[in-house]
Amino acid sequence: MHPKDLSIDDFTYDLPDERIAKYPLAERDASKLAIWKDGVITEDTYRNIAAHIPAGTLMVFNQTKVVHARLLFKKATGSTIEVFCLAPAAQYADIQTAMLQKGSVQWECLVGGAAKWKNGMVLTQAHADPAFTLSATIAERNPTSFILSLSWDADLTFAEVLHYAGKVPLPPYLHREADATDDDRYQTTYAKDEGSVAAPTAGLHFTEGIMQSLNAKNINAAYVTLHVGAGTFRPVKSPTMQGHNMHEEWIDVGIDTLRQIIAGPDKKIVAVGTTSLRTLESLYWIGNKWAQGRQVDLHGVAVTQWEPYETPKQCTPKEALDAIVQHMAAHGLQRITTRTQIMIAPGYIFRVADGLVTNFHQPQSTLLLLVSAFIGTGWHTLYDHALQHGFRFLSYGDGGLLWRVDHRKA
Repeated sequence: MHPKDLSIDDFTYDLPDERIAKYPLAERDASKLAIWKDGVITEDTYRNIAAHIPAGTLMVFNQTKVVHARLLFKKATGSTIEVFCLAPAAQYADIQTAMLQKGSVQWECLVGGAAKWKNGMVLTQAHADPAFTLSATIAERNPTSFILSLSWDADLTFAEVLHYAGKVPLPPYLHREADATDDDRYQTTYAKDEGSVAAPTAGLHFTEGIMQSLNAKNINAAYVTLHVGAGTFRPVKSPTMQGHNMHEEWIDVGIDTLRQIIAGPDKKIVAVGTTSLRTLESLYWIGNKWAQGRQVDLHGVAVTQWEPYETPKQCTPKEALDAIVQHMAAHGLQRITTRTQIMIAPGYIFRVADGLVTNFHQPQSTLLLLVSAFIGTGWHTLYDHALQHGFRFLSYGDGGLLWRVDHRKA
């Protein structure tokens, strides 16, 4: 079956509100961990995760950093306009370039209360320490979002402006305002590259102690970047997946990381989070094109939604990743930066990842489709177990270490 024909009704379950973790635990690594292997479920906590991963495994982490993407502006009448910064406008080469802009920038945004914001009206937000005023005007109205022109009167990058003027963009299903603790806890301890509007939540459990325990067992770490977009929370509203337009997200991967992955073809590779998994599998499809002498649109969307299911000629994972390294070396590139729209759903054949560390996801979400693709219809058993054994769900909740039944890469 082509994933276009999948019915979203087959990927639902009853999630009571009280099972959604509204706040994180006091200790990151105290979260419960369900281990799924060959259809058998065992339990532990994250601080012991190294005990369940073979020595020599390469774990791949997403080092994206969540920005304070929520901006609140007051109109002269006293009403509030809320702006949610999604992604840079099309004229910027990538998110990092846009984040480093000084003085002004254009950004794609969602706007709450947009009907009250007339064309030409300038909204402002004054900040005292450091002192600057942020101004916003509407540059373009689109069917589902706006392009805003944002400007400020201080020698600050846009990343710094968001840090001072914005708020942590907690997921909408938490139904609460961010507080001071979220600045730290809704961020991985290894976050580096600013640009996400949502945390790669599987990584929220990892502490320095866990990283040391992994290293002591010769479990190595590699880092990629996928800037998580607001589309990750967008529910599937069409009856079948054919009607769902998968969101695009920026990925950024260095040549050294690619060499780490290639160096151990017979070793296990574990993706920490669905975002790391999407990045790894997207790399395969980029390399698959280069290995066959085809063009890759790095400036646009390098991997489109249905490409994995509609590409008849496919090379091996090593051939694909080697092709990327060869292309980068030939063009003097240290990093690959582009966008991916890959949809991973039942029917997908995994090329790179053997294991997945991930939280428990919303019903009828593309993330649940991904989990189903990874472990099959057993996701029902796993989620039933989690509901019956006190696991906490979604971003601040518990998670699992999932192993594919067949660890050989297709």
